[in-house]
Amino acid sequence: MKIRLNDDKELVAAIRKGLKENGGYCPCRRTRSEDTKCICKEFREQTQDPDFEGYCHCLLYYKEK
Repeated sequence: MKIRLNDDKELVAAIRKGLKENGGYCPCRRTRSEDTKCICKEFREQTQDPDFEGYCHCLLYYKEK
C-alpha cells in the first residue's frame, strides 16, 4: 500500500492552504471533529481495505494498491 499526494500541484497547494486556515480540518467538510481532521477517518478506513484504490474526499491523497 502506498499513499501519495495528488499530482495536481495547484490543487494540493489550495487544499493545504485550506487545511492551515481550518486548523487541520478538511476544508471540504462542514463539520469540525476528529473524524474530519486530516487525514480524515473516512480515508483512514478506506485505506484498510486492500481492494480500495482512489482519492480521499478532498482529493489531496491517493491510495495505490
